[in-house]
Amino acid sequence: MSAPRVEIDLSKIRQNTETLVGRLKTRGIGVTGVTKAVCGLPAVAQAMLDGGAVGLADARLGNVIRLRNAGVSRHITLIRTPLLSQTDQVVRVCDASYNTEMVVITALAAAAIRQGTVHGINLMIELGDLREGILPEDLSAIAEQVLDMPGVSLTGIGANFGCLGKIAPDAAKMAILTSLAEEIENLCCTCLQTVSGGNSANLTLAFRGQQPSRINDLRLGESILLGVDPLSRAHIVGMHRDAFALVAEIIETDTKPDSAQICAADTALSGRGLNPTEKVGNRLILALGHQDTDIFGLSMPPGYSLVGATSDHLVIGTNREVPRVGSEVRFQMAYSALMRAMAAPDIEKKAHHNRGATHAQTTQSEDEGLALA
Repeated sequence: MSAPRVEIDLSKIRQNTETLVGRLKTRGIGVTGVTKAVCGLPAVAQAMLDGGAVGLADARLGNVIRLRNAGVSRHITLIRTPLLSQTDQVVRVCDASYNTEMVVITALAAAAIRQGTVHGINLMIELGDLREGILPEDLSAIAEQVLDMPGVSLTGIGANFGCLGKIAPDAAKMAILTSLAEEIENLCCTCLQTVSGGNSANLTLAFRGQQPSRINDLRLGESILLGVDPLSRAHIVGMHRDAFALVAEIIETDTKPDSAQICAADTALSGRGLNPTEKVGNRLILALGHQDTDIFGLSMPPGYSLVGATSDHLVIGTNREVPRVGSEVRFQMAYSALMRAMAAPDIEKKAHHNRGATHAQTTQSEDEGLALA
């Protein structure tokens, strides 16, 4: 088997989805599985659907096309504002999209009319993350324009948290979102299909029962894929954290000096080379680098430590017996490392079903994790 590669346990992804779907269903919240971190890998999308996700979402049109070409026919929403230059393709492959700009919505409507279809419009609202979103005071006027526009249908509203501004959702922000949904429904005499409270950062609120009943959707990616809360990095109790592993091959085991003179010209990867404080016994060089993944998003296996990395080489240290050249080392990944590894063309992706996988068990050491209830 070639390396580097990402090994993907589809059974654990399905089980993680099942766990979240089951817990959120009791609170009237459906799960939309987000596939952007895995570049729309169809096998992962299917595992989410098999686990009970009501639909899929992605930020990139190319990923959605990949899903459609693989035969995925379920509801797919584009969660990044569509590019004006891609509106025809968006209507062709996406059932709905999140939008903030009337010029884009107008183009989507025109494309839908040409294609003889109706495209769903979800309006994204700015509630503190300071990324994309319509200001709350402008929402009603835009909603009225969408309702009067042939070719599109106002299907929902949503908000986003924990991304650019790292703002955590709270009960007050969810109350505002609920109030805005009710305002639109009363003003426009319509019923919104989707009121999406946010993403994996909303799980703490949802598990505590602090999401208003009008919130009926969460867009979940990181929590399903990695079993963690993206804000606190806490493990979600009962979830698998090892559905993905990055495997790299050792290409050198020779001894090197403990330190090196750093030339003033070495600025291209400033702060990303040697770790001068790391004292190691034996150094190993692996065929992996910054061009492949976020090195600082890798968890070192027990007995190993990070020495440094360049674009194509990862240097780790160990006080254990030195493995042979050609041996492999397995790493767990944070979200930043996962999404870059999945997008790297030189990293093979190997998905498999672990028929013996069981739902993750809670252990005493996990008591401080994010509880599901």
